[in-house]
Amino acid sequence: MKLKRFLLRYYPPGIILEYEKAGKFNTKSIDLLDLSPGCDTEKLIDLIKETEPLITDSCIPQLKHLLSRLQEKLNQPDNHRFSLFKKLQAHILPLTNVAFNKSGTRFITASYDRTCKIWDTASGEEIHTLVGHRNVVYAISFNNPYGDKIATGSFDKTCKLWSTETGKCYYTFHGHTAEIVCLAFNPQSTMIATGSMDNTARLWDIGTGEEMATLVGHSAEIISLSFNTVGNQLVTGSFDHTVSLWDIPSGRLVYTLTGHRGEISSVQFNWSGSLIATGSMDKTCKVWNTLNGKCVTTLTGHKDEVLDVCFNYTGQLIATASADGTARVHSAASGECTAKLEGHEGEISKICFNPQGTQVLTASSDKSARLWNVDSGSCLQVLQGHTDEIFSSTFNYEGDIIITGSKDNTCQIWR
Repeated sequence: MKLKRFLLRYYPPGIILEYEKAGKFNTKSIDLLDLSPGCDTEKLIDLIKETEPLITDSCIPQLKHLLSRLQEKLNQPDNHRFSLFKKLQAHILPLTNVAFNKSGTRFITASYDRTCKIWDTASGEEIHTLVGHRNVVYAISFNNPYGDKIATGSFDKTCKLWSTETGKCYYTFHGHTAEIVCLAFNPQSTMIATGSMDNTARLWDIGTGEEMATLVGHSAEIISLSFNTVGNQLVTGSFDHTVSLWDIPSGRLVYTLTGHRGEISSVQFNWSGSLIATGSMDKTCKVWNTLNGKCVTTLTGHKDEVLDVCFNYTGQLIATASADGTARVHSAASGECTAKLEGHEGEISKICFNPQGTQVLTASSDKSARLWNVDSGSCLQVLQGHTDEIFSSTFNYEGDIIITGSKDNTCQIWR
């Protein structure tokens, strides 16, 4: 093996190694999830050298430089205040979802009007309208980090794969017998997973357009799914109150995670793939160990359904959003609630951390989105201007742009 070059990854902190083996180029990552501005880099370098054979003495000066750059990034003040840049009359019917590409230069919106649109973030100009679905376009995603393809899942029971550059449809994936409500690309961008109201998830080959596997086992609708970072496992959450962990190479069911007493609303892996967080209509979030399928802790405190859950990039914190109008931040290790986010006047349907992990963004039926301080739980900013409930909101990769999508048919760009 021969090391060719280093690549820096800011969120979460890490260094990617590009190397050559038997004439082929490969990559592997050194995750630095515990890196802090005051961390002793000499000790860290010694540890990396012990565990990574590609790192030789000649690499050390460059490795020191990269760690210094990561520490500088972590130490940057996070006091950006967002202003409304543009309000886009995006669709003729309510929006269902919004999503950024990796660089944040483009974003997509999906709607009840049966279309998905691609937008230029800097100008707010529409680039393409993706037309072809015969019902609501509900689930959307870029194949990040590449960003050259888009997947759309529809109530018409199909998923479509599109070119970001031309807006051309590569494939229409047929097979589901009910609405598609969730989807995801694997990290390698070789397949798409779709979850449906027909109780199944399916895996599709984006190179050939063929179905690779049907994941059968749930007895009710699959409402949420997520790949782990490596791409060898998929988790699915269902209205049957259970969560399933699947092995992707074989399509085999690894574990059924049981314990929730209500429908599952949201599932997500942490970055390392060691934990899964699940939100449920039973008012709780559970954290599961992927190695043994056991429940590690149950996060309680909400007075109504938990509608969305997410990890921060390092996997140390979990945020939960509830129909009770509040959100909470918890320690993933202990399950302790570290901050209560109170102020919305309606249910919170979406929640996410900024890439830096210092702020939480919430979207609510009270027509506003809010930014919160992770440590104190104080509200930093209220993003107002929509005239109906906000269904979706998200940060770009750098955390300095926000898109909000609403039932009022518009999306707003905040910078």
